[in-house]
Amino acid sequence: MADGGDRDLAHDESRRLRTLREYRILDTAREPGYDRITKLVADLFDAPIALVSLVDDCRQWFKSSFGLDVPETARDISFCQYVIAESEPVMVPDAQVDPRFEQNPLVTGEPHIRFYAGVPLRAYNGAILGTLCIIDRKPRPTLTPRELERLEDFAAIIMAEAELHRAGIERDAARHMLERALDFSGVATWQLDPRTDALRWHGAVAELWGADYETALATAEQAFARIHPEDHGVVRAVLDESIANGTPYAVEHRILHPERGIRWLSIRGDWDVRTNDAMLTGVSIDITEQRNRRDNDTILMRELHHRMRNLFATVGAIISLTRHAATDVDDYVERISSRLDALNRAQNVLLGANFLTGSMHALLREVEAAFPRITWSGPDLELPENAVVAMALLFNELATNAVKHGALASEQGDVAVDWTQEADDVPDRQFRLTWTESGGAPIAGPPNRTSFGTLLMERSVRNNLGGTIERRWEPGGLVCTITLPARWRDA
Repeated sequence: MADGGDRDLAHDESRRLRTLREYRILDTAREPGYDRITKLVADLFDAPIALVSLVDDCRQWFKSSFGLDVPETARDISFCQYVIAESEPVMVPDAQVDPRFEQNPLVTGEPHIRFYAGVPLRAYNGAILGTLCIIDRKPRPTLTPRELERLEDFAAIIMAEAELHRAGIERDAARHMLERALDFSGVATWQLDPRTDALRWHGAVAELWGADYETALATAEQAFARIHPEDHGVVRAVLDESIANGTPYAVEHRILHPERGIRWLSIRGDWDVRTNDAMLTGVSIDITEQRNRRDNDTILMRELHHRMRNLFATVGAIISLTRHAATDVDDYVERISSRLDALNRAQNVLLGANFLTGSMHALLREVEAAFPRITWSGPDLELPENAVVAMALLFNELATNAVKHGALASEQGDVAVDWTQEADDVPDRQFRLTWTESGGAPIAGPPNRTSFGTLLMERSVRNNLGGTIERRWEPGGLVCTITLPARWRDA
C-alpha cells in the first residue's frame, strides 16, 4: 500500500509540474495586474507581506510580492508546500509554537514569519500551482470563514489572469502551427476588405505569389498587376459580381510569378459578415501541375484517337490485301491472324510506354516470346509509333516465312537479329539491321513469285521507314539486311 501511495504521489506531482509549465509563467517579469492584487490583499488584511507563490520542483518562486524583496526561496523550507501537500488552505497562527515551523530559517531569521495564511491557486484541471498567501511578523488569530473566502476569491482572480495568459499561449501556438501547416500544404490564405481594397495574407504566400508579397500585394489592385493580362477580364468580372451580390468568389487564372514564371492558381473565397462590415476571405492553391496534366491528357487523347485511326486503316489494308493473296479461307484466316498478332505486339510495346513511342528491346522481347528460337542483340532505341508498327509487321513476316519455309521449319534452325546505329557525329548516319537464318534445310534460291508478305515488308521498310531492304538466300538460310536513316534516339 505504501509503495502504491508513493507512486500515486509521484504521478500527481509530475502532473502538477507539467501543468505549471503549461502556463509559462515561471521566471517571467513582474506584471501590474498581479502586483495590484498583492497590494490590495495586503491592505485588506492589514498584512505586511502578501505573495503570489508558484511552487516548482525545488523552489517557490514569487510571481508577485508585496513587502518582500527576495524573488524565491527553497521549496523544502516553504510554508506553501504544505498547501500543495494538503490540497487545501493552510493557516499558522504562530509559527514559533508550531512543530512544523519552529526551526524553519524563515521563522528564526528573515523575514521572521509568525503568522501565515495561504490558499491554493488551482489550475483548470485541479492541479495546485502555488498559493496566494499573507504573512505577518507577529502572531495573529486564524482567518474567519468570511476572510478566508475573500482570500480565495482573490486567488480565483489570480488564476483567471493566469488562464488568460495560458489561453493566449495556446492561441499563439495554434496559430503558429496552422501557419506552418499552411506553409507545408502549399495553401495561401487571404482576406480582402472591399472598402479599403486592403489584402492580408497568411500561409505559403511567397511560394504561390512571390517573395515580395508583403509590399507588392498589399491591395487587390496590386494583386491584379500580377495576374496574367489575358485573365484580367475574367477575374475582374467574377470579383465584381461577388462584391455586388455577396456571392462566393471562385476563379482559376494565371499569374506572372516573379521567381517561377507563369503559374496557374485556383482561388476560392466567401464572405465573413461582421456587425458593420464584411470581409472576403479565401484560399489560393497552385494547380499548375494539374492543369499541365489536364492539357497533356487532352493532347494524349487526341494523339491516341489519331493512332487508333491509323491502326484501323492498317488493319483494313491488311485485310483487303491478304484477301487477294490467300489461297483459301483457312489460309486467309491464318494470314490475317498472324498479322493481327504482329499489330498486337506493337500495341503492347506502345501501351507499356506512353502510347506514342516504344522500345526496340521491348518489341524484340515480344517477337522472341512468339518465336522462341529468335535471338537478338543491339542498342535499345526509342521508336515512334509508326516505326513500332512497321518493324512489328516486318519481323512477323520474316518469322512467319522462316517457320514455313526457312530455318525455323527445322528443329535445328534458328535466327539471329543484330542491329547497330552509327554515332551522332557521323554524316548521313545509318541504322542497319541484319536477319540471319541458319541451321535449316538448304535453300535452292529465291521464291518463284513475290508474295504479299514480301510486298508488305518492302512497303514497311521503304514507305514507312524510308529505308532499303536486301534479301540474300545463302546456303545456310535467308540473310535480310535493312538499312534506314538513323533517326531514333537511345531509349
